[in-house]
Amino acid sequence: MPKIDDYETEVLTAYEKGELKSVATKAELAKFKAAARATAIKDRRVNIRLSSGDLSDIQVKALEEGVPYQTLIASVLHKYVTGRLKEARAAKQSQGATAKRRPTRRSSGPRA
Repeated sequence: MPKIDDYETEVLTAYEKGELKSVATKAELAKFKAAARATAIKDRRVNIRLSSGDLSDIQVKALEEGVPYQTLIASVLHKYVTGRLKEARAAKQSQGATAKRRPTRRSSGPRA
């Protein structure tokens, strides 16, 4: 087991004394619990192809949410198939706003 430094010892001691308090809000805890539930029962593997741009965007969103990108993809798919995913585009169009699409990125072959 690696040796722990002074800071780690201080944190561990504070934890063991019950001096540390959670800074997570109830909403954040609910989000983390939902993510944990969604990831806990994975029994099948699926391979999909995504555009580089879409994967990059997904990875950025996952980083913002604080979850692994594969977990985010699984969560979005789960919400879609259970009818809990709301399309922002449909909601905006029903309010009279025009939906904007981001340009697709096209590959021009291997990059040097």
